Amino acid sequence: MRERLFLLGRKPTTATSAPAEPPEPSIPDWQACDPREISQALGRALARPSGGWVVLDATRAIQKGPRKYVVNGRELVAWWCKKPGHEGTRVGPDHCPHMGAELSKGSVDREGRIVCPWHGWALSGETPKGTFRPLVTFDDGVLSWVRVPELVSHGEALTDRPYLPERPRRFLDATIRVEARCEPRDVIANRLDPWHGAHFHPHSFANLRIVDRGLDHITARVVYRIASGVGMEVDARFDSPEPRTIVMTIVAGEGIGSIVETHATPISDGRTAIIEATLATSERGSVISWLPAAGRLLRPLVEARAKKLWLDDAEYCERTYSLRREKAGRQDP
Repeated sequence: MRERLFLLGRKPTTATSAPAEPPEPSIPDWQACDPREISQALGRALARPSGGWVVLDATRAIQKGPRKYVVNGRELVAWWCKKPGHEGTRVGPDHCPHMGAELSKGSVDREGRIVCPWHGWALSGETPKGTFRPLVTFDDGVLSWVRVPELVSHGEALTDRPYLPERPRRFLDATIRVEARCEPRDVIANRLDPWHGAHFHPHSFANLRIVDRGLDHITARVVYRIASGVGMEVDARFDSPEPRTIVMTIVAGEGIGSIVETHATPISDGRTAIIEATLATSERGSVISWLPAAGRLLRPLVEARAKKLWLDDAEYCERTYSLRREKAGRQDP
């Protein structure tokens, strides 16, 4: 039964193939959400090329100072180079080639080099030094990516840049990073199941209906709660541009063109980093004009809500991972 809510903003009546008022679903969500279809969609997503790229974190976070990350079992240090003409994210092993000290506990000098805290050796992150082999990076303006060659599928080529989704030209961005005891496939499968939104997150969503489905996308009409009894109704399309990313795009309603990118980066066996970037935009010129200035005020609010959602979903991702491991254990000879 649909909840009665006061709706703000435009209704999703244009820019989508869905009807203006889709009929009430004839079957309950637990029947409409077919595990076999989600598994097939997951298989198609995992089969897409990645070029070897994964997201490390928000570029804004790396700019605050050297940070330690673990990707696919490798300890890495990431830092921001401010040297004019060389600005960007640098990534390399978190082991000084001199005596193995953690570079992530060091500092960055005026030349943009990472300086070892143990004996002061400065490394540019652009050329190899002994056992220090920098990795290829890409800054897309919101997120910092790193290319990890061992993550490409058999026969797949490394690419010069990641497979990026289409983004709005002007936006307010907010990014969170959480970790979970699961694999990237659990995160992607979670996002390929929009049916759970209003059931598992009633504090944020209501009146969710699937209005369009295809092999490579699924569109849900849903009310995003602003406050108790108040919300905005949008059509949100979910698709996967590469095996460790799901993109949700607002295709109708208020905020057309806004996207939420969910990236799953393997940390080690059974542990995954979930990096989610929200890029909010608007068709209204009056809103577009103040979006950049509003970032400092609104970003913490957007990030707090996104983190609340992912603390819920991470728990479920851990559940699916645990069940899969138990099933695999029972099938072992």
